[in-house]
Amino acid sequence: MPLYLVSSPAAAAKLAAGPRARASPRRGRQTFFPARHCHSRRASLSSSAERAAGRAMAAVEAGASTAPEASLSATGVKQALISLSDKTDLANLGNGLQRLGFSIISTGGTASSLEAAGVNVTKVEEITHFPEMLDGRVKTLHPSIHGGILARRDQKHHLEALNKHGIGTFDVVVVNLYPFYDKVTSGAITFEDGIENIDIGGPTLIRAAAKNHKDVLVVVDHKDYPALLEYLDGKQDDQDFRRMLAWKAFQHVASYDSAVSEWLWKQSNKGDTFPPSFTVPLSLKSTLRYGENPHQKAAFYGDKSLSLVNAGGIATAIQHHGKEMSYNNYLDADAAWNCVSEFESPTCVVVKHTNPCGVASRQDILEAYRLAVKADPVSAFGGIVAFNTTIDEDLAREIREFRSPTDGEARMFYEIVVARGYTEKGLEVLKGKSKTLRILEAQQSGKGMLSLRQVNGGWLAQESDDLTPEDITFTKMSERAPEGSELSDARFAWLCVKHVKSNAIVIAKNNCMLGMGSGQPNRLESLRIAFLKAGEEAKGAALASDAFFPFAWNDAVEEACRSGIAVIAEPGGSIRDQDAVDCCDKYGVSLLFTGVRHFRH
Repeated sequence: MPLYLVSSPAAAAKLAAGPRARASPRRGRQTFFPARHCHSRRASLSSSAERAAGRAMAAVEAGASTAPEASLSATGVKQALISLSDKTDLANLGNGLQRLGFSIISTGGTASSLEAAGVNVTKVEEITHFPEMLDGRVKTLHPSIHGGILARRDQKHHLEALNKHGIGTFDVVVVNLYPFYDKVTSGAITFEDGIENIDIGGPTLIRAAAKNHKDVLVVVDHKDYPALLEYLDGKQDDQDFRRMLAWKAFQHVASYDSAVSEWLWKQSNKGDTFPPSFTVPLSLKSTLRYGENPHQKAAFYGDKSLSLVNAGGIATAIQHHGKEMSYNNYLDADAAWNCVSEFESPTCVVVKHTNPCGVASRQDILEAYRLAVKADPVSAFGGIVAFNTTIDEDLAREIREFRSPTDGEARMFYEIVVARGYTEKGLEVLKGKSKTLRILEAQQSGKGMLSLRQVNGGWLAQESDDLTPEDITFTKMSERAPEGSELSDARFAWLCVKHVKSNAIVIAKNNCMLGMGSGQPNRLESLRIAFLKAGEEAKGAALASDAFFPFAWNDAVEEACRSGIAVIAEPGGSIRDQDAVDCCDKYGVSLLFTGVRHFRH
């Protein structure tokens, strides 16, 4: 047990007799500077304290253990410092520590809560001999507190310094921080209120205790209270446990600071997307069975950045049923949900290997589902099905019983179904399709977020691709203008091609994807794959390309024109643009330039 010295006769008597009931100011343990006062702590040490100090010093000199169970404090009592904003399970912690013989030092509202739970408490100001001031900003940063946390028990001169100044040590520090994250994400908050919710004393206490974790147990999460009490009750000295708590403490402060930094950047640099440096706070949500391949270990982390609060998406989806998600499941589900979230009207998207292989929009969502599967039933089998509507009983039965269009017999099999919501009966019916079917409920994906992608040794950052057909102008380049619903078909195809991997081609008609080609080294191969899937229905349809066609004659544009396409939508910007225009004019095809590429890896 480390050396404990009391700071005054009153404090010594209080520790021996137990603190009296008293009213406490609100919680606040921020910066406290050394006070100029006339208290002589050393002179106030009782003779018993001095004898205990001497025994501890002698133990250090002799090389004896100074673990918590090996020595006695000046009063024969161990000390714990507790200062909390989130008081979850505080009563259990306080009573548990008191049962184990700890004297508890606390601040403001935490002290009041402990007293209400029947726990004896000594207030911090009775240790520091200085009152809380500046509305709680100044409280705990004081030698009588931090000296007792930072002193190394195996260093003779550290103990001598404590003895000289009458400072007692702390074995346990339990602290969490002002709810800055919750405050700044709860809605409208003034800049001044945001600043006032930045914790200073708390991080300082946590970092000090974590630095000296060999002698001080630091806890920042109420979920760790049972393990802490069990550890103390067993009188263990497991350094791995102490190091794990210290790691968690530093990580807790780092995440907190990243939120403050992100918020301040946005407050002071409006419109500048890319700060000179920034930190992304990640929180483990689950370990995965394996990664992209079975020999790779993997895990899934949630991003706790302020910009992603209420942003929706697969990371915050609720899983109602089925096997645990895999690495590839997350990638595919994300692709499907991002695509279906683009559409306003009732839409179904089917994804395989992160590419939409079927998309259809209809007022009747059952019809949209059938058409989306029909676009490529072979790829759809074993894929992911996403809906931007609520799945009711009728749709659930259709998903459960629908037979493959290829043979009319085999029930369609899916890895995942994801939707905005489910009726109670719809969810019950869908669960009956398969024990392994993963059923996800997700919020619509947000816009305006920063997109990050890792490369070896660094990260690429870009604005998210949030453009929709309503955000751009389809400029007629050919003699023939699109007729009737052809412009609508071109807009639909253009929105679909945005989510297909490059080189991307989508053929669509009547708000339904007929065929797509993706990921080929050249655009002509993607075009031929798309026509192969679309078949005869491609005649009179719209074709969208994610980038310009580098050649027109005897290449993709001419092949598309000869195959019966009515309208082509592509970005334009090639030095061969006029060739494409001439080719379309020859075949009577409408050519639209969008001015926007949708190249996607």
